[in-house]
Amino acid sequence: MLSYVKDKCRLYQTKFSFGAVSAIITNLGLIVGLRTGEHAKLSIIVGILVIALADNIADSMGIHIYQESECLKTREVWLSTFTNFITRLLVSLTFILLVIFLPIRAGIACSLLWGLLLLAAISYTIAKDRRANVYLVILEHLVIAIIVIIASNFIGKLVINKIKF
Repeated sequence: MLSYVKDKCRLYQTKFSFGAVSAIITNLGLIVGLRTGEHAKLSIIVGILVIALADNIADSMGIHIYQESECLKTREVWLSTFTNFITRLLVSLTFILLVIFLPIRAGIACSLLWGLLLLAAISYTIAKDRRANVYLVILEHLVIAIIVIIASNFIGKLVINKIKF
């Protein structure tokens, strides 16, 4: 019985962590990439909303079709699709709230801090479940997120500062 409960919890954690990590890294990249533009606050909010809807649906459908191709049970496929969609939506909304209710610089800083802390917490639980080195797993995942953030910052600055329409 305990093994069954543990497996169920791991299944839900897997579904949550996939959607949450995708939303965290995508939104942090977008926030940093759009922060230097004119009307940055509005651009970031609209960008997150588009990601929360369009990219989220596309990602959820990708998971759905992949799992169907793996011949998983219909109930499991729909649970994964729904869990991914809701998780990504809720995580995206937390970033929107930070950007809306804080001055732009504080909203960006708090979004970065919140996203990296949330990613570290997810990484911690994964490492504990796998009995892996917690620090190495957290470091690995944070380094990947930071690479995305730095690349997004570079692209945002390049396009906004160098290309004039």
